[in-house]
Amino acid sequence: MNQQAVEIADNMKRILLIQTGKGKNYSNVEKYTALGTLIREYIGEKWVHTRKKYEEEKVKQVYYLSMEFLTGTFLKKNLDYLNIYEDTKEALESLHMSIEEIEQAELDQGLGNGGLGRLAAAFLDSLSSLSLPGYGCGIRYKNGLFKQEIVDGYQVEEPDNWLLNGNIWEYKRVDEVFEIYFGGKIEIYDHEESLHFSHIDYDVIKAVPYDVPIVGYRNNTVNTLRLWSTEENDKDLNIGEFNKGNYPEAYRRKGEIESITQFLYPSDEFESGRILRLKQEYFLVSASLQSIIAQYKKRNFPISWFHEYVAIHINDTHPALAIPELMRILMDKEGMEWEDAWYITVNTMAYTNHTIMREAMETWDYNLFKCLLPRICMIVEEINDRYTAELRGKEIENEKIEKMAIISHGRVRMMPLSIVGSHSINGVAKLHTEILKNKELKDFYEVFPNNFNNKTNGIVHRLWLLEANPNLSDFIEELIGSSFKKEPIELKKLLNFDTDEFVIERIVQIKHQNKEKLAKYILEETGIVVNPYSIFDVHIKRIHEYKRQLLNILHVMHLYNKLKDNPNLDMVPRTFIFSGKAATSYYNAKQIIKLICSVASVVNNDLTIKGKLKIVFLENYGIKLATQIIPAADVSEQISTTTKEASGTGNMKFMMNGAITIATLDGANVEIANEVGDNNIVIFGLKDFEVYDLYRTGNYHSYDLYHSDIEIRRVMDQLIDGTFHNHYENFQSLHDRLLRDNDDFFILKDFSSYKIAHEKIDNAYRNKVHWGRMSLNNIASSGVFSSDYTIREYAQYIWNIKSVKD
Repeated sequence: MNQQAVEIADNMKRILLIQTGKGKNYSNVEKYTALGTLIREYIGEKWVHTRKKYEEEKVKQVYYLSMEFLTGTFLKKNLDYLNIYEDTKEALESLHMSIEEIEQAELDQGLGNGGLGRLAAAFLDSLSSLSLPGYGCGIRYKNGLFKQEIVDGYQVEEPDNWLLNGNIWEYKRVDEVFEIYFGGKIEIYDHEESLHFSHIDYDVIKAVPYDVPIVGYRNNTVNTLRLWSTEENDKDLNIGEFNKGNYPEAYRRKGEIESITQFLYPSDEFESGRILRLKQEYFLVSASLQSIIAQYKKRNFPISWFHEYVAIHINDTHPALAIPELMRILMDKEGMEWEDAWYITVNTMAYTNHTIMREAMETWDYNLFKCLLPRICMIVEEINDRYTAELRGKEIENEKIEKMAIISHGRVRMMPLSIVGSHSINGVAKLHTEILKNKELKDFYEVFPNNFNNKTNGIVHRLWLLEANPNLSDFIEELIGSSFKKEPIELKKLLNFDTDEFVIERIVQIKHQNKEKLAKYILEETGIVVNPYSIFDVHIKRIHEYKRQLLNILHVMHLYNKLKDNPNLDMVPRTFIFSGKAATSYYNAKQIIKLICSVASVVNNDLTIKGKLKIVFLENYGIKLATQIIPAADVSEQISTTTKEASGTGNMKFMMNGAITIATLDGANVEIANEVGDNNIVIFGLKDFEVYDLYRTGNYHSYDLYHSDIEIRRVMDQLIDGTFHNHYENFQSLHDRLLRDNDDFFILKDFSSYKIAHEKIDNAYRNKVHWGRMSLNNIASSGVFSSDYTIREYAQYIWNIKSVKD
């Protein structure tokens, strides 16, 4: 062993002894905690050095506010980014320890759900790896979104106790606690010829920060993810009621406080859930803004320079209250006049829109909003009054102003607030941004044309290629060198091997090895035997009707029908792999999961189809599971209803690992198709203008397709005739959504086109060289979708921040 490996081994023995008081028989959790402690020593010096550099060079810094940060695990990543992975592995082997087993002891951090959270985490990674001064601000959810279990085909939600063994990567900052005020009332008084506002009779919640270091890739930069947690006061436990034996009342206040940071996205089906969500969102922004201001003031700059040294980014509308909260602090705490505070606020704030789905555009009941956040409500009212007056000054008609107002019809609307209070509004794919400008937010674009821009999402190739698929990464390095690890655009050099059959064959072999590994995992987790020589067709993402897992499983039912009609059908064996969570109150999404599992139960146990079709649903989808699935995928399902998916990043992760995308021309699929070319992607379905035309004219009638297409009618009838469930009424709601409710997401409209697309996949897969060439082209074309390039665009054109390197 080299000297560093020897030091790691010695330190590992020392820390294990200190932490456990044992000399042997350590559990993997104990080994993981000890190794994490050791890595913290390597990180700490770089972390202090980074903060010192930022202070010395007086740089502008960005704070990225997001309700989600889907970070995944840190152990392997930090070892690799610090460039000590191989030495650590060797050191542990000398102690008869397996680094792979220790890695399995780490749990995914329960701080996110889907693409929104993963993007936020990717951006933090890129900020550090590019030595850009950036911080994340989020919430430390004690029980995450939820842990998903599949019981008899149904989703069952359990707390995701990811903090069960503590979190070795976090640092609690007890000296930086801030108070958040809810409820109460505002007293207004005159002082020195100006109005002043005093918040009284409020409910106080303490916000405690936990800092997580975000290590840059093999540089000296370590940025910070600050996560906020609630902490109760001594008086929050009612000792009097406890001594009476009235334990529920004794702990009532404590429970109310802790609930704010217990779960991500509590159900908003009931008013209590809506109140909790609003509390969460204000808790995040108030704690973060108070912390940002406090850090800024330590730099001894005038508050009037704030926007010149601080950028704040709102990741979707959840943190939109950062706008009035910054106004509150600047006016009520720093004594600024409205005009000056507003100028600073607008030039500090930037906003990313992640969706055009109406139900995802947050609004709050005005009375609830005013009761819970009285001072913030006053500020929002003033913003709205000044903004609508400006619109009237532009001679915009009242009907349009009503649509564009922040407060309208008894609702406080976060989308207009985010737009009006920001100097930049960006979409996350070229198509998405054009839809925002020309359709969904057209009225706003006409008023603020210079504020709209596009920043196509990206992914961290260091995770999704280098870490998740090391065999492929190593082979690429043999072919083109290591430069692609820091500049993913260098993957384009792989196109020089487009006709090299040895290279093509090796790529096919690596994919097969990954498929064998996943097949083993599937057997261990589900008991289902899958054929690694079959096409692994993968659909993993949040379960939602617009993402159209229902279209996928209806097509699987169609394939099963064809095999039942003709067991000797010449079809390449297919394994359909699903994974994803449905929101707790989203009944139809849960029914889609149940349908997938019910079809799987029938199909997987039918010997007459000779193993040509298998269906797998892997429970509790997360980053760790995704890194096992994606490298093994042959086909990537990106089949959302066109115009509904803002961007997508799963599509990029799959193509980087050589999967062939079957896709609608939605979100970033459009840009992927442009990069790889028509021959290396399979496109189907309605175009964006066709979707809008059908919505506009109302000329789509799903019943017509049901009556005219025998294959559609057959699978639709099977939803309710007991073919895939003993109780025929079980999938009636899905049947109704497609027929009675006229199929909002055009599943039946795209069914025939989707069927033809899968026939193309079947034909293409039969020619291994041709398929391997398609795979190589996807890998080679994926570099442009690196989050590093996306962040460079944000840094230059929105935040105006620069790299700080040694």
